[in-house]
Amino acid sequence: MSHRLKFTCALILVLVLWLLNISLGSISIPIGALLERIAGVPFPRESWEIIVVDYRIPKSITAILAGIALSVSGLQMQTFFRNPLAGPFVLGISSGAGLGVALLAMAGTAFGWQLFAGTTSYWSVILASSAGAIGVLVLMGLAAWKVKDSMTLLIVGLMFGSAASAIVTLLSFFSAAEELKMFTLWSMGNLGNTGWSELGLLSGAILIGVTMVIFSVKSYNAMLLGEAYAKSMGINFQKLRWIMIVSTGILTGGITAFCGPIAFIGIAVPHLARLLFKTNDHRVLFPATAILGILVLLACDTLSQLPGYASSLPINAVTTAFGAPLIIWLIMKRNFSEAF
Repeated sequence: MSHRLKFTCALILVLVLWLLNISLGSISIPIGALLERIAGVPFPRESWEIIVVDYRIPKSITAILAGIALSVSGLQMQTFFRNPLAGPFVLGISSGAGLGVALLAMAGTAFGWQLFAGTTSYWSVILASSAGAIGVLVLMGLAAWKVKDSMTLLIVGLMFGSAASAIVTLLSFFSAAEELKMFTLWSMGNLGNTGWSELGLLSGAILIGVTMVIFSVKSYNAMLLGEAYAKSMGINFQKLRWIMIVSTGILTGGITAFCGPIAFIGIAVPHLARLLFKTNDHRVLFPATAILGILVLLACDTLSQLPGYASSLPINAVTTAFGAPLIIWLIMKRNFSEAF
C-alpha cells in the first residue's frame, strides 16, 4: 500500500472518529443528525445545539491539537536523543508545569491565596502551568548552551523533572485534602476544559511550534546518523538543537497548560507511525505521526466517554491503557533497534 493511500485511509478514519467523538457522551446524538446539521438542517432539539457547539466541538478540536502536539514532540525527542523511549516530557517541561499548578493549588493556604474560585480559576491554572513550563524551558535552554552532548542534556532534563516532582511531593504531603484533590484531578488530564475563548490561544501556540518543525524537517533525517554526520552535511547542529528544544517546549507546555499532562501519546504514536508507514524519512513520518496522534487521542477520548454516564474516564488512564501494551509489544518484537 502506497503512502498516499495510507494517508487517505487515515484521514477518513479521523473524520469518522471525529463524528463518533461528537456523537457519544452522557447524551448520545445520532450521527445522522450531525450530518444533517453540517448540511444546514437545525437539530430537532435545541439542547443538542448547545451540547455540540459549546462543549463537544471545542473538546474534539482540543483532542486534535493535543494529538498533533504530543506526537510530533515525541518524534522530535526520539530523533534528537536517538532514544526509542524518549518522549515530549523528557525535558522536564511537563514536570515544571505540574510544579506551577502544585504551587498554585497546594501552597495557597500558606500564602493566603483565594484559589480556584470564580471564573478566573481556570485561567489561573493555565498561567501557573505556563509559568512553570517556561521556567524549565529557560533552564533547559541555558543547559543546552553549556552542555554539548545530547545524552548529557537528556540526563539534565530528567533531573529537572525529578527535582520538580520532589517539590510537588513535599507540597502534597503538607497540603490539605481539598487542595490535593484539585491537583490530582488536574494531573489526570482533561480535554473538556477548553472552550472557544481558550482555543484561540492554544491553537496559536501549537501553530508556532509546528511551524518551527516544518521549516526544519529536512535536517532531521541526518540527526539519526549522529551529530558528526549532520555537521558533515552542512547542518547547523547547534541551531537545530535549539529549534527542537524550543518547539518541543512550546508544544508540550501549551498542551499541559490547557489539558494537564497526557501520558504515552508522545512515546507510542511515533513508533506506531514507523510500524505502519515502514520508513524513517521524517518528511513522511512527521505528517504520519501527526495524523496518527489525532486518531489515537480521538479514539481514547471517545472510549473515555461512556454512553449513559454523566462523567468520563480520566484521559490519562485511557491513553496509558493504549500506550503501555504497544510499547511492550514493540520491545518484544525488537522493532526499536530497527528504527535507531
